[in-house]
Amino acid sequence: MALLTLEGVSMRFGGLDALQDVGFHLHEQQIKALIGPNGAGKTTLFNCITGALRPTAGRVLLEGRDVTAWPAHRMCHEGVGRTFQHSRLFDDMSVLENVMVGRHARTSAGLLSAFLRLPRHRREEAESRQAAMDALWRVDLVDRADQPASSLPLGERHLLEMARALATEPRILLLDEPAAGLNDEETERLATSVRRIRDEGVTILLVEHDMGFVMDISDEVVVLDYGRKIAEGPPLMIQADEEVIRAYLGEELE
Repeated sequence: MALLTLEGVSMRFGGLDALQDVGFHLHEQQIKALIGPNGAGKTTLFNCITGALRPTAGRVLLEGRDVTAWPAHRMCHEGVGRTFQHSRLFDDMSVLENVMVGRHARTSAGLLSAFLRLPRHRREEAESRQAAMDALWRVDLVDRADQPASSLPLGERHLLEMARALATEPRILLLDEPAAGLNDEETERLATSVRRIRDEGVTILLVEHDMGFVMDISDEVVVLDYGRKIAEGPPLMIQADEEVIRAYLGEELE
């Protein structure tokens, strides 16, 4: 059974069909890329998967369970984490504190417990700190833990976003353009971290425009165009698909 299944997912905004009958399977410990031109519906699909939007039609299945109507916080609790296209870091906080924010979904002590510094709150805070350090280790940022997030270069900011998502203990991690704006060295470091995360048991679905990165790291690629899925398969097959080349890749892979 697939870990995540999309069946006929469609999303309509007024008179605009942002997604039309999109379906695919995501299997455990797979790295799957979602590509397509700007406006193809990639981020909308991410929002449908994570509970930020409810599809107009179709279903989202998590290990066979219909989770289409589940809200974002419940999806996060069930192990679906994500990063965002634009950085949402707290620059005035340390790198470690930014990751600890991601642990909020895994804590249960209330405001009163925190205010009174009750044992339960202190225990959860210690557990959150350790989990955050573990997440930083997974993206090779442990040595930056005490530095302000504002001091990080772009490549490390993207890694910090990943670490914060990892702190929620996801089984599925959705990465929204993680290589955007990175140079070759930063992209290679990112690829190393993504592979490490996958090898540790996390399944990856990513949206990306860097075709070199996509073709190097992905097990399979899904291509969207005007909200429709026009191709799906291994990277080499996608590179040779004439409809994909016409719709998106063009000369980039010639």
